Amino acid sequence: MLENSYVNQEETEEKEEGFFDNAVKQVFDTGSITVTKNGHRIHCITVIGQIEGHYLSSQEAKTTKYEHIIPQLIAVEESRDIDGLFLVLNTVGGDIEAGLAIAELISGMKTPSVSLVLGGGHSIGVPLAVAADKSFIVPSATMTVHPVRTNGLVIGVPQMLEYFLQMQERIVGFVCKNSGIDDKTFRTLMLETGELVTDVGTILGGEDAVKYGLIDNIGSLSDALDELDNLINERRKNKHGKCKTKTANCQKNTEQKSSCKET
Repeated sequence: MLENSYVNQEETEEKEEGFFDNAVKQVFDTGSITVTKNGHRIHCITVIGQIEGHYLSSQEAKTTKYEHIIPQLIAVEESRDIDGLFLVLNTVGGDIEAGLAIAELISGMKTPSVSLVLGGGHSIGVPLAVAADKSFIVPSATMTVHPVRTNGLVIGVPQMLEYFLQMQERIVGFVCKNSGIDDKTFRTLMLETGELVTDVGTILGGEDAVKYGLIDNIGSLSDALDELDNLINERRKNKHGKCKTKTANCQKNTEQKSSCKET
């Protein structure tokens, strides 16, 4: 009996070591990890540094590659083993099309999702933060709202300006649809000229981001995970799916936050 208990203990330790090794490898390779909370399996994705799109960033810059994130989102949505998605952001922004592509995927998922902004959620990080079902920001974090800009060749023709305006409209439309901020307020923050010394836009602290309706709640890691746990439980109770406050005819603005009707 004693010998069998030693064997069982060794097998358990080997399994735990194997799980730990796989988890470390997953974090190292993709910046993600899958954990269990209250019987729910939650996949955590980190968006850090610069969001890399069609072009490679410099070797000195920390980047999040969209070709790593998109397959993970598809796998989370299709997997029966994953109950929720937890998105952690500390990003300076980056490629607009890559960031919007990731944000659109998150917004369209049936899998419950929660985002948490740590440090910063700047530029194209704003749509990523609001794409989740519920968003949180720590008090010390900041978010920069500013107009579209570009690097490289710019041709001085009206078509170029029109292209920038169209891209900016896509961002404004997505953010206002998926958060509690209204169009006029968001544009005012985006075009503010008296706050940034060498740029146009506004830097919002955690409390201001919530006050303007850009982010849902001030909170920490445990608050965000508890909310995700609640969303998973709600979805399990409703066999027909959850009411997506960010995608299903929900006008989630400062005047009418409680109106949520499923189609």
